[in-house]
Amino acid sequence: MNTFFMSSQLFVSIVLVTLVLLQPGTEGKSSFMGGSGETYHTRKGVEKLLYYLTIFFLILFIFNSVALLLEL
Repeated sequence: MNTFFMSSQLFVSIVLVTLVLLQPGTEGKSSFMGGSGETYHTRKGVEKLLYYLTIFFLILFIFNSVALLLEL
């Protein structure tokens, strides 16, 4: 059972890192030059899906980490 948790932890961590890197940045080009550029932005479509998948895999990562810790 320990190898199952270890391999699933590896898979979940790789997917989680990928999802975090795919998230759109919050800084625009206007903040680079000193402007505030603060606007209200709602997530739609693929961006919303990536956001919810990131949360799901984060929760899965936490549960898997606790299960792996309790298994040892």
